[in-house]
Amino acid sequence: MIALSDYLTFSAILFGLGVAGIFMNRKNVITLLMCLELILLSVSTNFIAFSHYLHDLEGQLFVFFILTVAAAEAAIGLAILVVLFRKKGTINVDKMDMLKG
Repeated sequence: MIALSDYLTFSAILFGLGVAGIFMNRKNVITLLMCLELILLSVSTNFIAFSHYLHDLEGQLFVFFILTVAAAEAAIGLAILVVLFRKKGTINVDKMDMLKG
């Protein structure tokens, strides 16, 4: 049987990879979105692990909402990214300064 600490270790590794990806690559918007998805996946893994070990379904319900929000975030984020790419011709974060006042 897989112990709770194994799930938490896996989740911590995913979270660390997501945070490291955000800090190491601040140029590409697609990479930033993927790293954000890794962080959300690590939180979901924690919810599922604790839900399983506490025999409670509330954690799985939270994961359902997290996945729904993540899917909406990915769809809207990529749509905005396509519009910005058509307008600017790049997905480099440094070049996207249209909203600066």
